[in-house]
Amino acid sequence: MSLAFYNEQYLKELEYYRLPEEMVRFTDLPIQAIHKSEQDQQRFPVVILSDGAPVGFFVLHGWNGVQKYSNNEQALLVRAFSVDSRYQGRGIAKQSMLLLPHFVSEHFQCKNEILLAVNHKNTHAQHVYRQSGFVDRGKRAMGSKGELLLLHLDISL
Repeated sequence: MSLAFYNEQYLKELEYYRLPEEMVRFTDLPIQAIHKSEQDQQRFPVVILSDGAPVGFFVLHGWNGVQKYSNNEQALLVRAFSVDSRYQGRGIAKQSMLLLPHFVSEHFQCKNEILLAVNHKNTHAQHVYRQSGFVDRGKRAMGSKGELLLLHLDISL
């Protein structure tokens, strides 16, 4: 398993990406997130790869996304995180989150924190994020789909 920045070689496979209906209400499909990234140079789409094939996806969003939730300009926000439904239940979400601190440190050396906002109803995702080291400091925000819990991961050395 590895993480890589999105490029067009993954487009065809991502067009066939599947999410169960209950997940679609919490997150964008990769193609939607890629289109948003094309409009915002601070959004960096990332694919989760297994044997070279995309099995998951998320976006790392810079200050434009972070500032809604934090005043830490050295943070990145994880958005649109998902694992293709054909690959769910294999620990891919947790494995990818465990790879994330190294990936961010390698490609964004000045960053010291990773944030994510997860819908309070998405208890499964909350569990995965907490098991991956993210901490709930009690901060909440309202999103377009309801209340969000803000989770933090300190990656400073």
